[in-house]
Amino acid sequence: MTGRNGRRPTLEAVAARAGVSRATVSRVVNGGAGVRPAVRERVARAVAELGYVPNSAARSLVTRRTGAVAVVIGEPEERVFSDPFFGRQLRGIGRELTAADTQLLLLLVENRADWPRIGRYLAAGHVDGALLFSLHHDAPLPSVAARAGLPVVYGGRPGWAGAADDPAVRYVDTDNRDGARQAVRHLRERRRRTVACVTGPLDQTSAADRLAGYREALAPGAYDPRLVADGRFTADGGEAAMARLLDAAPELDAVFVCSDLMASGALRTLRERGRRVPEDVAVVGYDDLAPAAWADPPLTTVRQDVTELGRLMARMLLREIADPGDAGPAAVVTPATLVVRASSG
Repeated sequence: MTGRNGRRPTLEAVAARAGVSRATVSRVVNGGAGVRPAVRERVARAVAELGYVPNSAARSLVTRRTGAVAVVIGEPEERVFSDPFFGRQLRGIGRELTAADTQLLLLLVENRADWPRIGRYLAAGHVDGALLFSLHHDAPLPSVAARAGLPVVYGGRPGWAGAADDPAVRYVDTDNRDGARQAVRHLRERRRRTVACVTGPLDQTSAADRLAGYREALAPGAYDPRLVADGRFTADGGEAAMARLLDAAPELDAVFVCSDLMASGALRTLRERGRRVPEDVAVVGYDDLAPAAWADPPLTTVRQDVTELGRLMARMLLREIADPGDAGPAAVVTPATLVVRASSG
C-alpha cells in the first residue's frame, strides 16, 4: 500500500502517527519485548491506518528470521502436479504455515543435478527451515540438509543408514506396514486365495513398508515374487503392473495396490482383460483420496489423513524453528484405517 504521496509508508511515518520513537515502532513490528500494551496498541493502530508493511530484509536483520519455509519434494514437476496426494499434503502444510504468518517456497527435483542447486539455496539464508518428502534412497538429502544448517522435518520414515538411531532426525509418517496388513487380511477374510501386490518404487520407505506389511499378512509360505510388480506410484505404472501380474499369474483373484492412483490404472487393465471387479478380482488401494470413492466400482482403500500429515510436518518444523531445544517428539506416526467399499466384494 502507498501513502498519499504515492510512496510506501515508512517506519518514521508510523512513529509520527503513534507519537512514539522509531525504535519503539521497530520493536513492535518485529515482535520485540519491553513495550507497554497501551503503546503497542497505538503503534498497531497507526500501522493499520497507514497500511505500513515491514521491510522483510530489514526485519530479517533484527529477528534473524526470513518468515519462509522451503518445501522440497523429491519428484519431478509432472509427477507432483498429476498426483492428488501431493496437493493434499501441500494443503495441510500451507494451512499451518499461513496460520503462523510464514511463507511456503516450493522446490521440486527433476533429476539428481537439481540437488546441488537446492542445497545452495537452503544454505544461503533464504528460509528458516525445510520440509522434505517423497525422497528416494539415492537423494543426497542427509548431506544437503547438514550443510544447510537448517531445522528439517521429513515426510515419511527416512531410510538412509543410521537415520533410525539419529535423535536429530525428525519425521512424520503413517503406519504403512499396518495399513498394508489390514488390506491383505481383509482380502483373505473375503476368501481370496491368490493375492497380488502392486508396489511403489522400493527405494522409498513408504513402498518398502507397505510391501513388508503385505508379506506379513499373507498365509505362511504364500509369498510368491511373481505376484509383486512395481507400479511407480503412477496411474500408467499401475496399469502396466497389473498387466504383468495377470500375465505372470492369471489365477490371481485379488490385488493390493499401494496407492489409489495406481489402483485407477489397475482397474483399467482389469476391465480391458475382461476381469470383473470384485467378482473375478478384488481390489484394495491405499490413501483414500477423493478419486477412490468415484472409481467404478468404488474403491476399498486404506485411509491415511494426508492433509493432517502435512499439518503435523509444518507444526513440528515451526516448533523447532521457534525453540530448537523443545521441538517435541522426533517422530510422529499416525494410524492407517481400512475403508471398505464395493471393489473388494
